[in-house]
Amino acid sequence: MHQLIVYPQPEGARERRDFKVQVRQPEEDWQELFVYEAKVDMHQVRQASVAYFDMFGTIEVRVECLTTRPEQVVIRPLSIAIPLVCEGNSISFTLSKPCKLSIEVNGDRFGNLHLFANPLEKLPPMPDDPAVLLIKPGIHRMEEIERLASMPDALSGQCPHILYFAPGIHYVEETIIHIPSNTTVYIAGGAVVVGSFVCDRVKNVVIRGRGIIDLSAFHRYSAFRGIRIKFCENVTVEGLVLLDPPHYSIYIGKSSHIHISNFKSFSTKGWCDGIDMMASSDIEIDDVFLRTSDDCIAVYASRWDYRGDTRRVTVRNSILWADVAHPLMMGTHGDHQRSGDVIEDIRFENIDILEHHEPQENYWGSMAINAGDKNTIRRVVYDNIRVEEFELGQLIDIRVIWNKDYNPNPGHSIEDILFRNIIYLGRNVNPNRIYGFDAERQVRGVVFENLRIHGELVLKPEQGNFDINTFAQEITFTVGNEAKK
Repeated sequence: MHQLIVYPQPEGARERRDFKVQVRQPEEDWQELFVYEAKVDMHQVRQASVAYFDMFGTIEVRVECLTTRPEQVVIRPLSIAIPLVCEGNSISFTLSKPCKLSIEVNGDRFGNLHLFANPLEKLPPMPDDPAVLLIKPGIHRMEEIERLASMPDALSGQCPHILYFAPGIHYVEETIIHIPSNTTVYIAGGAVVVGSFVCDRVKNVVIRGRGIIDLSAFHRYSAFRGIRIKFCENVTVEGLVLLDPPHYSIYIGKSSHIHISNFKSFSTKGWCDGIDMMASSDIEIDDVFLRTSDDCIAVYASRWDYRGDTRRVTVRNSILWADVAHPLMMGTHGDHQRSGDVIEDIRFENIDILEHHEPQENYWGSMAINAGDKNTIRRVVYDNIRVEEFELGQLIDIRVIWNKDYNPNPGHSIEDILFRNIIYLGRNVNPNRIYGFDAERQVRGVVFENLRIHGELVLKPEQGNFDINTFAQEITFTVGNEAKK
């Protein structure tokens, strides 16, 4: 059994014409995808391509290059290992399961095609359901949407609790959409919403769909984020694409039980992280693709109005592409005015890192733990992480720091950190750092199990080009069962 869903072209959306992308079920007719423009990188902003569809079973893909002849084609992540056929200007391959791909022709990582093969949606809302407020394309005032959402349906007597943005382009005059508790916002495939979503002191909110949030028209110093989740409980974000926010794609402040899945984001402006969290707990991030102009994912404790520890965060099954800064970052910010915070029980598993490019040495590290502001960071696991060769930075950076740009005080400690089944394909030119700050503020208990760098199993620090200072203790390199096979 096979199933394919292709979404309509939104009239007026920014189209990219570098590639023609077609998909089909076996022996069926080809269907063409609309190719959106996505801006990438920060140092030299360029235009890339994005297309998406939903699938189940086997789907054939054909990509025609419209501006160049493909002499060399790479599909990343390399770990997926998809066989392809090049014939003339066309690239063909077959997918047997949903995935997120970068198709790069003749070594071009900036004018590439990002192809998102989504899983089928689970129980998407129907636009004619009495619980749905159908919002047609156009210019909207949020106060009018809120008024309509509070009016009971004539037949059911119930107020709509699903805001359904239909296919087409939606402009929100206030540019910020505040979502009340117990509400679902659904952005249908083929819909583009020009506006930012805010969850503020609410619970039981879902923001989902197959559409796009486009913030590329907003100024780089605007306070807009793609989705803000602050002082909330039980919020889900699923399935959407976000283009070029002026600040974070998603930020989470003093919230708990947050679930983010199948989310895709691109940014080009300064301080445009992907998903950041402060003083929050029970966060699950699954199957995301983040190509960002600052950290892809950052885990912090106290910052701004959000005070407290951060606990129980899991990031899994994801693809991270940091055109600037860190793919994975944790620890910089905490409650330096008191005794500091604790960041603990953090897991990163089954992740592909496609790029890490950072000109400033103090911000190197595709996987970075930097404890500042009296923070204690402990019980962190990196498991099954594949890092492709990147442009500029280092593989691992573990430091108790005093970063005077951000920290009034140094951190407290880093302890009980496990790196298991890490593969780095690069040349490992820049040393990996493990530094405690002083005798009272140390790094203690870091285990590398089955660490492979450039094809070599690393069993001692000098093999992996590690620089370990005297305030880092109990650093172990070992081989596990998987490496022994």
